[in-house]
Amino acid sequence: MPDVFIDIGISDVLDIVFMTAVIYSTLVWFRRTRGGFAVLGLFIFGAAYLIARQLDLTLTTTVFQGFFAIILIAIVILFQEEIKHFLEQLASRSILQGKKFRRQSRHVRKPVEVIVNTVKQLVHDKTGALIVIRGKDPIERHLKNAVSVNGVLTEELVGSIFTPSSPGHDGAVVVEGDRVVSFACYLPLSGNLRKLQKAGTRHAAALGLAELTDALVLVVSEERGTISVAQHGNITALNDADALQHVLNLFYDELHPSSEKRLWRGFFTMSYRELAIALVATVSLWFFFVHEARVDYRTYMLPVTYEDAPAGMAVEEIDPQEIEVTFSGQRRSFWFVDNGQLKVTVKLLPNSRGIVRRTITRSEIVLPEGLTLENIQPNQVTLRLGRKNNQPGAQ
Repeated sequence: MPDVFIDIGISDVLDIVFMTAVIYSTLVWFRRTRGGFAVLGLFIFGAAYLIARQLDLTLTTTVFQGFFAIILIAIVILFQEEIKHFLEQLASRSILQGKKFRRQSRHVRKPVEVIVNTVKQLVHDKTGALIVIRGKDPIERHLKNAVSVNGVLTEELVGSIFTPSSPGHDGAVVVEGDRVVSFACYLPLSGNLRKLQKAGTRHAAALGLAELTDALVLVVSEERGTISVAQHGNITALNDADALQHVLNLFYDELHPSSEKRLWRGFFTMSYRELAIALVATVSLWFFFVHEARVDYRTYMLPVTYEDAPAGMAVEEIDPQEIEVTFSGQRRSFWFVDNGQLKVTVKLLPNSRGIVRRTITRSEIVLPEGLTLENIQPNQVTLRLGRKNNQPGAQ
């Protein structure tokens, strides 16, 4: 193990840090979706395949290779929505997009008061409403039949949109910053009956978008006059407007944190379990595929044996009795080398008599799979043969 730390260079450290970040981001995202168990299963499947490969389990490795492509295709088909969302998040959190978002956020007034007052009035009038407050994720592809507005967010504008006589009152209003960007939007419906229970279509639409993006979706029930909020794949009923104001403040603080808050919140909200899993997985992958794939040279002292002794003859002496043999190969190729099976076997000719000098060739050395013979020292042995009656019990 000490050579692992000696061999680590700056590029290896950067490699591990980068891959840890990628795996960590993937785990955190898929943990929030129904794809979490699929990712865990894929990790287990990959680990089993690597172990089977290293143990040279031919049947298991062959079966795994045959099904691996099929499993990947199945995962892509089953979780295409989650994969699209994950890629969208990567794009939306890129350096350029991040700078653009921060530049816009400096000029955005947090419209908490306007939204709270609007929702209070809607509740008082028992007017059904669906209000989407966009987060950092793109949501355009999830909106159907959206009508562009791009107007300043006011109580009057939102109230007029949800008036029963308005043609778009059954759809959702999308708020971005301090502006209403569109209305009459139809959102994807959630199929999670356990969370929806007996809720209506508006609640199913709110939860559906919250399952796919980081948007905050507010629902006002026209039948019960209640307020519900959907976020991060969950929907919760709120007791009053004060609770709504608290939720909105938390959402906007998370969306537009100050530099100091952004740094410390990111540190303290880090998921250490996923980080530990990502680090262990990355270090393991680096060890197997980088460190142990590097070429190494190892030298063994191999005993010299013989076979096919002529009839009536026996080997009385072998000089030297051991030779030094050097192999090269990937480090992992040495894992299962059995020193007891390594030997040099000299094949004697039928007419061998007296002093026999033989040059050791590659064919006379048991060469483990995946290794290359580099050097033999000395490369010649001397055998002295005599009649069997002079050397009873010879090989």
